[in-house]
Amino acid sequence: MPLEHPDPPLVSPFPPIAEYAFLSDCETCALVAPSGAVEWMCLPRFDGPSVFGALLDRDAGTFRLGPADTMVPAARRYLPGTNVLETSWGTRQGWLIVRDVLLVGPWHDTDERSSTHRRAPTDHDAEHVLLRTMRCVNGSVEMQLECDPIFDYGRRYAKWEYVGSGYNEAVASVDGWPAKLTLTTDLRVGFEGSRVRAVSTLKAGETAFVALAFSEHPGPKTYDEAYKRLVRTADFWHAWLAHGTFPDHPWRQYLQRSALTLKGLSYAPTGAMIAAATTSLPEAPGGVRNWDYRYSWVRDSTFMLWGLHSLGFEWEANDYFYFMQDAAQADDLQVMYGIQGERELPEETLDHLSGYDNARPVRIGNGAYNQHQHDVWGTMLDSIFLHAKSRDHLPERRWPLIERLVGAAIAHWQEPDRGIWEVRGEPRHFLSSKVMCWVACDRGARLARLREQHERADAWQLKADEIKADILERGCRDGVFTQHYDTDALDASALLIPLVRFLPADDDRVRKTVMAIADTLTVDGLVMRYKVEETDDGFSDDEGTFTICSFWLVSALSEIGEHSLARDLCQKLLGYASPLHLYAEEIDPRSGRHLGNFPQAFTHLALINAVMHVIRADERIAAGMQPLAATEGPKGDLIGEI
Repeated sequence: MPLEHPDPPLVSPFPPIAEYAFLSDCETCALVAPSGAVEWMCLPRFDGPSVFGALLDRDAGTFRLGPADTMVPAARRYLPGTNVLETSWGTRQGWLIVRDVLLVGPWHDTDERSSTHRRAPTDHDAEHVLLRTMRCVNGSVEMQLECDPIFDYGRRYAKWEYVGSGYNEAVASVDGWPAKLTLTTDLRVGFEGSRVRAVSTLKAGETAFVALAFSEHPGPKTYDEAYKRLVRTADFWHAWLAHGTFPDHPWRQYLQRSALTLKGLSYAPTGAMIAAATTSLPEAPGGVRNWDYRYSWVRDSTFMLWGLHSLGFEWEANDYFYFMQDAAQADDLQVMYGIQGERELPEETLDHLSGYDNARPVRIGNGAYNQHQHDVWGTMLDSIFLHAKSRDHLPERRWPLIERLVGAAIAHWQEPDRGIWEVRGEPRHFLSSKVMCWVACDRGARLARLREQHERADAWQLKADEIKADILERGCRDGVFTQHYDTDALDASALLIPLVRFLPADDDRVRKTVMAIADTLTVDGLVMRYKVEETDDGFSDDEGTFTICSFWLVSALSEIGEHSLARDLCQKLLGYASPLHLYAEEIDPRSGRHLGNFPQAFTHLALINAVMHVIRADERIAAGMQPLAATEGPKGDLIGEI
């Protein structure tokens, strides 16, 4: 599985993907490089055009704040329990602390209703301000500010104008472009073409700030105001995290960082959650598997609900559930949706951008939105079932949707599709899609019994049994489940079989499949989703191991009783986390390099599932108890229906 670029540069101008920090106000986000440069930020929301796009082209806009003569920080961390980034800089003359945050404040649409919020507003709202503060803690440090926004994915240069009589406020705009940026600071700024620049020396005890506002809501005017608003945002994250329930365990920090990341990837106005903050970060160095993940996938829904329920975040689970329910009201359920529920996400390439480390093409939009993927009905019904269990109630108005989803699964389960991995080769009879059609009928039957519609429940259960029999006959070779009906090749999605309760974990076919994947579909213990040479996915280049699949293997090993193997693999995977405990989509097992879009929600959801499997197995072993029933509710030890 050779992943290295055939002719790599000696030193790449792009930071490693895992080195980026992630900021969010739950409406948009920013990625900050170790150099102190904001290299990715889209406005006015996650999937909008970038204003800082150096992540995908070094000439597509950046915003650096840091020492003038030092580019490598001494340390970086999040303030504990927050999404506030703190960077410590050590120079020859002194030490500097920089803190970066996308501000969250009190609800501000008091005079008229918000044009974007469909979910019930909370007491907090995005302030639409990127704030950066500095404090010199020792000696003196010459610091430098360079803000060079280039709108519309690096295609439109900004024009700066001063505001007021001094040098402390300026506005960047582009003719015909709705977004404007207002920069306020206690530094003196000047213009160099489309760039704002400031240089100043801070001495021990001195402070400075710079704020970039991107709406009608102003940024702070003084350092004291900036500090208070930063603290208020930190308090917001602390209060949010306090609603969760986390085990008293050494791995709690990974659960909390994953929870904060998932909250940061959620779009507060609708409850949607994007799959990742970025587009077109490559799945192999210099490769072409570069996709836009700034949308909400239906298949994430069950994992998202399980993760939120299991950690106690009921409000977010409810918002996300109703976003998906709103999307599902149309006659045909899509694979993915825009974060305001958009159904059309046309894909195009941005050929003027070089791509991350010359990985082309750069894509925006996602052509898979209109693919036929037959797992969506089972995923949605599993979400409805999980939501109903968490509330011990199934509203009457949900029933027509349930009937439609089960009917769609029954009508199409015998047809080929593109599968869970959205292959761009020929449609196949993918096993994972058949299993999720079984889930659709099985969960539909359970929901029918809740309504005491026993005749309907029996009919759907018969169809579930028919689908299961077909899978067992055509998708299982020598006791091992295959990728699709016409191959002997393995696929990591088969690890979901025990997790969705298609078969009990002690079934010999489940054990053989899990161990076969562990033995033959791994590189140094990390799981590939499939072998690219055995799969017609429309591409010929290689890819890294899929981290979500590796975490699935942890959960599956725990399910079949291989607790030591599960724990060891989980410990290994946690060791691959970025310095800030974030994960991209993939990992190169030879170098440990993160690949693909970042940070990746699905990976963090699988981490929560895997870590909770191991921790609860530890607790059972320590207590000398037998494993609890897999059908226990969302606050119990294990939710089997995922």
